[in-house]
Amino acid sequence: MDRRTFLNTSVGLATATSLAGCADQLTPQSTRAPAIVENRPNGIYLPGHVEGMQMIGTTERDGYGFGLMYSFAHRFWNVNGKTTSLTKIGRDDDIHLMASVWDSETQMILPETGLSVEIYRNSDLVSQEAIYPMLSQPMGFHYGANFGLDGDGTYDVRLSVGGLSTRRTDTFQDRFEEPATAAIPFEYSESQRDEINFRRLEDAGSPGAIEPMAMEMVPDSTAPRVDRLPGRVIGTGRTDGAVFVTTVLDSPPVGIVGQGAYLAVSARSQYNRMVLPAMGLSATQIRDGETLFDRRLTRTLDPTLGYHYGTIIDDIQSGDQLILSPTLQPQTARHEGYETAFGGELGAMEDITFTANYQQ
Repeated sequence: MDRRTFLNTSVGLATATSLAGCADQLTPQSTRAPAIVENRPNGIYLPGHVEGMQMIGTTERDGYGFGLMYSFAHRFWNVNGKTTSLTKIGRDDDIHLMASVWDSETQMILPETGLSVEIYRNSDLVSQEAIYPMLSQPMGFHYGANFGLDGDGTYDVRLSVGGLSTRRTDTFQDRFEEPATAAIPFEYSESQRDEINFRRLEDAGSPGAIEPMAMEMVPDSTAPRVDRLPGRVIGTGRTDGAVFVTTVLDSPPVGIVGQGAYLAVSARSQYNRMVLPAMGLSATQIRDGETLFDRRLTRTLDPTLGYHYGTIIDDIQSGDQLILSPTLQPQTARHEGYETAFGGELGAMEDITFTANYQQ
């Protein structure tokens, strides 16, 4: 199947591949989510349960790829600035609808597009909402929200993205500027929803993360491997479940005005390298006790570096001290196991200090 055929598969309900290594342990379950794990740690932890999901379909529109999935209604934690608040399952919530948006050429997931959903049945509007950017252990970054439906039947789901305001470089410079809308049909039945696999975890609350879902029809949201980042990797640090990999390029990516080297910080989860977008991050460079720069890094989307935080610098030498200061936690809602990390409900993102050391 070629890429265009793959992206235009927008009909036919297909079950997403079960969590790696767990397929034989999952059993059908229609009960609502169990109680929140007691004594949750500060950081990433194994949630109380794992569940599968159903793939609704994918499509392509104006350079964007869209994927739509659903599962049982979820509780989740909203993030607004420095505060985190629990959103409970409503009595009329039937499903948790999840959507991914990506670049149809590179298959790179696109954070910060903004995404709204309209659900129609027989041309009648059933529900509409601007759904949340989210982080979950099985999916990483995606968009999602709980929805009530009008019983079993065929629905039409319309996904609308706004233009991407994140700084874009290289071949992304002139892309994702305009909004786009795509429609994906959805055949829903409560009985089919209740057949989605569900498993409780015996080691819930322990540090760690469940394996990501393997979804053949939707790209993953992992950050580039360290050995595949361009430039010279000068240091890596971790705080509150977030890992920051810092690399320096000899010149800025195409599209960034200015001269000098380019400092790029790739932020990902401690487990599974899930991209952590929509943060505030500053960097300070110190050499021989003198501060050479202290500035905020800019959220940037680059086809090679991926989603990262970057700035132009004069130069950097082995032995320079670098301080990364998270000023704002990722502005994304969290599924269980992530809500206590990345500066969330119980977390606290501290400064990371390291000495630049060029890897050969």
